Amino acid sequence: MSLAKVRGRLSEASTARGAGDFSGAAGARCHEVQTPRVLVVHAGTHQSARLTDNVRMCAAGPLIDSYDEVFTPAGTPREHGEQLVAELARLGSERLVAAGQLRDALFMRQGITFDLSSTEGAGADRPFPLDLVPRIIPAQEWREIKRGLAQRIRALNQFVADVYHEREIVRAGIIPWTLIASRSHFARAAHGIRPPGGIYCHIAGCDLVRDDHGTWKVLEDNVRTPSGISYMLENRLAMTRLIPSLFAYYRVRPIDQYPALLLASLRAVAPGPEGEATVVVWTPGPANSAYFEHAFLARQMGVELVEASDLVVRDDVCYMRTTDGLARVSAIYRRLDDAFIDPLEFRPDSLLGVPGLIRAYRAGTVAIANAIGTGVADDKAIYLYVPEMIRFYLGEEPLLENVTTYLLDDPEQLEFVLSRINELVFKPTGESGGHGVVIGPHTDEQRLASLAAAVRSDPSQWVAQEMVRLSTVPTVQHDGTLAPRHVDLRPFAIYGEQIRIVPGGLTRVALEAGTMVVNSSRGGGSKDTWVLADDDESVTSEPPIQVPFQPPALPDLRLGSWTGQAQQQQQQHDQHRHQHQQHPPTTANTPPGPLRS
Repeated sequence: MSLAKVRGRLSEASTARGAGDFSGAAGARCHEVQTPRVLVVHAGTHQSARLTDNVRMCAAGPLIDSYDEVFTPAGTPREHGEQLVAELARLGSERLVAAGQLRDALFMRQGITFDLSSTEGAGADRPFPLDLVPRIIPAQEWREIKRGLAQRIRALNQFVADVYHEREIVRAGIIPWTLIASRSHFARAAHGIRPPGGIYCHIAGCDLVRDDHGTWKVLEDNVRTPSGISYMLENRLAMTRLIPSLFAYYRVRPIDQYPALLLASLRAVAPGPEGEATVVVWTPGPANSAYFEHAFLARQMGVELVEASDLVVRDDVCYMRTTDGLARVSAIYRRLDDAFIDPLEFRPDSLLGVPGLIRAYRAGTVAIANAIGTGVADDKAIYLYVPEMIRFYLGEEPLLENVTTYLLDDPEQLEFVLSRINELVFKPTGESGGHGVVIGPHTDEQRLASLAAAVRSDPSQWVAQEMVRLSTVPTVQHDGTLAPRHVDLRPFAIYGEQIRIVPGGLTRVALEAGTMVVNSSRGGGSKDTWVLADDDESVTSEPPIQVPFQPPALPDLRLGSWTGQAQQQQQQHDQHRHQHQQHPPTTANTPPGPLRS
């Protein structure tokens, strides 16, 4: 047992928030439609169902330039949505409202909450918003998504390896070296390091959207420290308990093997004798906004959750402090940025890092997932070149399209983009989680003027993207009625001996009418994502992976508000604690400080 666990498990839940803002603009007018009779099979008998007045469905047809995934423009259900629509009509608005109240009570008691920040900056603790209408992806669509994601992840992995070694893509004149080296997450300390197994992007979470034609496109790549997987797993568990009747009409592929797949991939790249690999999950600490997920994954994989104080490097080997002495660590699933990992190589003031860890990593005695330096592939400017990476490294045409993106260090593109500043989305190249994103059509003239000045002063740190009118899925309103709301999708892939993509992902939904902001801290929510099995495919066709796996046992404690840059605030918290330890209070009866987990 690690010393972190000995000191006490005070916080295994934290403020849960979405990973990013994806925004756009679309009309939000909701029109009732007269839905035709839908054929439903109940226990071998054929019954017909009609949406009644107490469950009104708003089709996306009247929404201008938006593609609805359940209804056609004429208001009739698509083939894969017929039974869903009929069962929702049978349940009625009262039962949907009751299920929502039960969901909120369960999530509050189990600590699955987050802080909803107001315009004044005050936070309001509320249950993580899971919508009760699942998002359904037919098997054929998922096969195309899966192939496209696997192709993209292979190319990104080769790109990261190339950046820190041969730089062939630079020599070929495809991507300028000045662009790569100027990225905020380019890690010079990773130059020349070959990670165990040659894998850099162990865990990936590419963000997908559907345009007004229903075409899947990649909005962003997340191969640094992608988050959200725990909420995907909890959404499925909650849906099986809240509305189990919906599962009766669909053959939904399971997702509960993710922790086993993750553990197997970490063991596959861990150096040392087979069967003796010690895997840990490294968290910045309980104040981090994603701490719930860190604790959740460690528990599900049956491995230790550690902080920097639990790890030490001796003779280029990483060890974990335990009650039985030092235990060698073979693989680390890290959930903090490169800048904080090792104060000897990155930020010298980091209290979250382990001195000498990069030296052990360079010696090949420990695997780190994701690998040091992968953040360069997350950059919004590098995103523009991913289709060319696929052609260069794989000799293939991209299966998933990018959203049209403009690099602003080109003077002609800069002037073109600024002339359309009220039509486009602007993003800082090195940020994630929606930080700094400006949506032109939703921004006032004064803010746009200051944006134009910021872009002109340093255009290389910005990109602009065309607006994507996100697709819609029926979503439960407060009164139990249904209305179309915009969604995105973050599928999760694990790169071990092979690329394994979990059938589904975290669907995020903009709960408010007229917005495409899906971030939960700004009023968004999530949906359970159902990937349907083929008629000849077993939903349990994946061979079981023999690693310990336990049903989720959620904690009951919640943490307080957490806003801003999580790791920087955790850094300040630890700095204060360090100073307090150096200059303790002189009062003899001062009680000891709180334990941490």
